[in-house]
Amino acid sequence: MSYSNQRLARPRLACEIASDRVLAGRVSESADVVEAYSSAEIAPGSLAPDLTESNVQRQDWLAEALRSALESITARGRDVVMVIPDATVRVVLLDFDTLPDKAHEAETVVRFRLKKSLPYDVDKAKISYHAQPAKEGGIKVVAAVVLAHVLEEYEAAVRLSGFSPGVVVPSMLASLGAVDATRPSLAVKVDNRTTSIAIMDGGQLLLFRTLENARGQSLTGEQLAEEVYPSIVFFQDTYHLNLERIYVAGLPESAGAAMALRAQTGAEVHDLVAASQLGENLGSPVPRWRMAGVVGALVS
Repeated sequence: MSYSNQRLARPRLACEIASDRVLAGRVSESADVVEAYSSAEIAPGSLAPDLTESNVQRQDWLAEALRSALESITARGRDVVMVIPDATVRVVLLDFDTLPDKAHEAETVVRFRLKKSLPYDVDKAKISYHAQPAKEGGIKVVAAVVLAHVLEEYEAAVRLSGFSPGVVVPSMLASLGAVDATRPSLAVKVDNRTTSIAIMDGGQLLLFRTLENARGQSLTGEQLAEEVYPSIVFFQDTYHLNLERIYVAGLPESAGAAMALRAQTGAEVHDLVAASQLGENLGSPVPRWRMAGVVGALVS
């Protein structure tokens, strides 16, 4: 997996594998808009996102959905940014005084710290991490961890579809690429299994939580605000800052969430994906509120 808040050379195509469909997009040459996008439904029974169990139940069915979504927007090259469900990945924030300069030594230290944070043996996992100086001193590390065999299931399905997973990133971390995090900002992303919460300031990720979401996308704005509130209070108490902006993705109707979150915090509330970040829709209709993972993975 790969996560960085710095823009690196990356594929022009991205696909998000959600629990019920594949969402795909192609970024413009200028990398400031997803110029074409599409989606394809995943046949029921193909996929069961989970942190510790096998995820891909029918690789051929998932590969067919990937092929259908990606073929309609293909640019030159077959490499894609593959966005996988948040329910599959554990994201952990770690604080260090220092880290070794050599990459393999630093990874060993990060793996050791992760042992108590995971419900499985860290030696069976793939990890990726991003380190940067912390505001309060020392080093803050964002680590994304997934069981190796689970990651291989997703990668195999992409290859079976005729494409290559050049970069792999969890859905919420991908979505943050679309967020202006120069001021204290909260991003919330809802899907059928999880509600993910991230708080950033000065380009740095300060809080990350993934909560179980039994209501799926029928979650109301008031219910979402209630779920998010403890994280807001924790952030304010820890960093002595007030949120200035809130970004919401994954809800068919975000007006209720905007009203409730604005009442809680006084912050500006926006859709995570702006209309200006999307170009032409190719294939089946794709609502903008579902496109955060793809847009953030490509436009950042």
